[in-house]
Amino acid sequence: MLYLLRMLLLAIHFLSVGLIGLIIGVLRPFDINNTRLFANLYGLAAESILGMRIEAQIETLFAQPPGFVIIANHQSNFDLFVMGRFLAPRTVSVGKKSLKWLPLFGQLFWLGGNVLIDRGNPYQARRSLEATSRALRDEQTSIWVFPEGTRNPQPTLRPFKKGAFQMAVDAGVPIVPVCISRYAGRLRLGQWRSARIVIRALPAIGTHGLTRKDIGDLALECQALMQGCLDQIAIEGGDDDAPVNHRNNKQQTATKLK
Repeated sequence: MLYLLRMLLLAIHFLSVGLIGLIIGVLRPFDINNTRLFANLYGLAAESILGMRIEAQIETLFAQPPGFVIIANHQSNFDLFVMGRFLAPRTVSVGKKSLKWLPLFGQLFWLGGNVLIDRGNPYQARRSLEATSRALRDEQTSIWVFPEGTRNPQPTLRPFKKGAFQMAVDAGVPIVPVCISRYAGRLRLGQWRSARIVIRALPAIGTHGLTRKDIGDLALECQALMQGCLDQIAIEGGDDDAPVNHRNNKQQTATKLK
């Protein structure tokens, strides 16, 4: 019963934000602050509707002046509600061009000034990335990217695509990794407290002096840092999918105590 009630309230909330957002978007199309406003509207009520307890450890994200690349792990469509309240000022995101045609949300995504990339057209995709690099460098705009390129509910990150790192290197701006604890498949929407979710921003990683030859190593470095952060969050939360070595150590310790 609680699950059905939550889904109904969430649907009403989603439609209401979409309609209000469209009005705002038409009145001030492509305003740099639209995306943050829309994300906040989605996230504020959804957190309570879904019964989530979100712990945000994101001081480094907001300490960084606008004009950087944020990379985060992408788990499910609920990411919008999980991270909506924590978008930094003057931040837009990157998404595939087909998002534009999703009812309500797609139009908000477009009017929010987000970057739409046609992945089936390498030339247009490259031009979009170049324009985004200029915005990072010259317009104090930050870009939020999911470097895995697709949803991934598993505890192990997929290989990072290089687009986010190419933008950061071309613009000479820092990268801020943001790690969201694994919640996909774990939301207990039939219970009052559906999940505890930790969002943790890591220190900014500078790109000054790097060239395109360094992009591959930079992507690997960021992936390793984020995987380590996600593993640490899992260990702190006592998750079943915490790193195996840690679980073995805990079991050995318990055996010795017996």
